[in-house]
Amino acid sequence: MSERREDGRAGGDNSRDGAHDEEAAAVSEFVERFAAQLVEAGMTRMPARVFAALLASKEGVMSSAELGAQLQVSPAAVSGAIRYLAQVDMVSREREPGSRRERYRVQGNQWYETLTSRDSVLRRWQITLREGVEQFGIDTPQGRRINETLEFFNFVEHELAAMMERWAKHKAEHLSP
Repeated sequence: MSERREDGRAGGDNSRDGAHDEEAAAVSEFVERFAAQLVEAGMTRMPARVFAALLASKEGVMSSAELGAQLQVSPAAVSGAIRYLAQVDMVSREREPGSRRERYRVQGNQWYETLTSRDSVLRRWQITLREGVEQFGIDTPQGRRINETLEFFNFVEHELAAMMERWAKHKAEHLSP
């Protein structure tokens, strides 16, 4: 006769279940710790948790149901988080083969993609800031403040391009294909 565990499942080889529980606890700890750091940096809590869960998953891809079960949240919470993360290019959606269900994937290069997609945002801001300097005049207090912001974004754009080149070289040297 097999034993019953506290969760009601039949007992048996508890060493494998124990290892799985330890792994799940380690993943959960990482997810919550990294999500908290993302929240401190300004990301909303649920997208941060979903992103961290995807990042910590073995395949880098999970379904809505898997995310909900792991994070113990509703499908609506997962849906809202995915909508935000997809909007800012931190995850992509894909269909499960032969199914209508979607899976969500985090790429290994998501930080690179996220930063380079910001390049177009920076350019739009620079255009508006230039217009602001022209509108108020460089000799006015607001014109000087706006110009300083413009110069900062000009600097960031230049440095970002150079940094991405250095990253490509670093990645080729230090990460296996």
